[in-house]
Amino acid sequence: MNDPLSLFERCGIGAAERAGGTLPVRSPIDGAELARLRETPLAAMPALIGRAKAAFAPWRDVPAPVRGELVRLWGDELRSAKADIGRVVSIEVGKIAEEGLGEVQEGVDICDFALGLSRQLYGRTIVSERPGHRIMEQYHPLGPVAVITAFNFPSAVFAWNAALALVCGDPVLFKPSEKAPLSGLATFRALERAIARFGDRAPAGLAQIVIGGAAQAEALVDSTDIPLVSATGSTRMGRAVGPRVAARFGRRILELGGNNAMIVTPEADLDLALRAILFSAVGTAGQRCTSLRRLIVHRTVRERLLSKLVAAYESLRIGHPLEPGTLVGPLIDRAAWEAMQRALEDAMAQGGRVVTGGERILAERFAHAFYVRPAIVEMPAQTAVVRRETFAPLLYVLAYDAFDEAIALHNDVPQGLSSCIFSNDLREVERFLSAAGSDCGMANVNIGPSGAEIGGAFGGEKDTGGDRESGSDAWKQYMRRSTNTLNFSSRLPLAQGIRFE
Repeated sequence: MNDPLSLFERCGIGAAERAGGTLPVRSPIDGAELARLRETPLAAMPALIGRAKAAFAPWRDVPAPVRGELVRLWGDELRSAKADIGRVVSIEVGKIAEEGLGEVQEGVDICDFALGLSRQLYGRTIVSERPGHRIMEQYHPLGPVAVITAFNFPSAVFAWNAALALVCGDPVLFKPSEKAPLSGLATFRALERAIARFGDRAPAGLAQIVIGGAAQAEALVDSTDIPLVSATGSTRMGRAVGPRVAARFGRRILELGGNNAMIVTPEADLDLALRAILFSAVGTAGQRCTSLRRLIVHRTVRERLLSKLVAAYESLRIGHPLEPGTLVGPLIDRAAWEAMQRALEDAMAQGGRVVTGGERILAERFAHAFYVRPAIVEMPAQTAVVRRETFAPLLYVLAYDAFDEAIALHNDVPQGLSSCIFSNDLREVERFLSAAGSDCGMANVNIGPSGAEIGGAFGGEKDTGGDRESGSDAWKQYMRRSTNTLNFSSRLPLAQGIRFE
């Protein structure tokens, strides 16, 4: 892996920090141990949270455009370290080089977005029913924000949250996935360098990192001094986090499961659809929350599209993610491989037919890693296994006859993250985007479900959590709203015409 030790040093993760701990970090590329990190002691968690709480008071008083300057510096640091951090992501998560670089670019992009946002934290003026009165709304900083991320986007999702939180006036506590803490540390070190350049305008405790697993995450989730918890992961994780935060009347941003579908109609450009399917279904070895899991194809074009797709799958280069030409790297670990095998067994038991793929490969070269051929499975119906998200390159193919049937199949899953349709029929497209169409948080036309830009709000409905991150007005979740009524008259009229004299 071309001397990862010097790579970690350049990213600010020293040898002493990588050794002597209880948290082993292994590369999915070959199973090699990369580090043994020291976990944040549970006894130290109250002090960390206390530092974030203490940092809130001075940080909220820093003008938002000045806070934006810190995020601009962070973006500069991410640009400078893009190649190195991207490589850490590839080594630790198994993404191909281009995807590792793309993830860091998301951090750069959200810093650019947040810099502009720092001058656009707009409220509004509202007409009052009372003479001599004005109503307005303002947005104020909320308080410390906990960011708990998943392994599959260990750099970008932290940046999505932290850039907005910092601009909005909130300190940040970051708990990266225990499966990808080095990527989180590398991204966090870039923020620390930006804070150092920003100088004493940044209070101590403004940004802190927590290393560990479920116990450390629970300490953040349960703390009444953290008004907002942003957690990315499985629906199972969300069902645990959501009620605990709600029990203390905290806020949460949950980004959970996705069981994303593409509808391909007779009016589709099949070559365009083919390219979109390939990236969406096998990119990051199918380990994106927006990965394509279900392909709903009109019966008249199914065989033609499927034959092209099988040929494309069988020509995929699978292997070491940092070798030139590789398009599919490894699964994150054995558990991911076993989950995929169980899903394939369930699919066949429920009437499915494996068209291609599903087998482990390269075991002779990488005995302790799990490389797999992406699988395509034809299903007779949307059975229980199809309605369940499997975090692996496993694509189910379903046929439909009438467009209403395609919409019904599309929506008949518990998850509601991302979706798409390939069609050149305006009626089909508009129906898909209407209230009677896709029930997902993101619905695309002639582009796959994976690879969202930071400008739009990211998130989904139903078991995906219902919350939003990144662009648009997602920033409002990191602030508290204040409605103000101003009386500039010499009288005191009451609302609703009430007389109390």
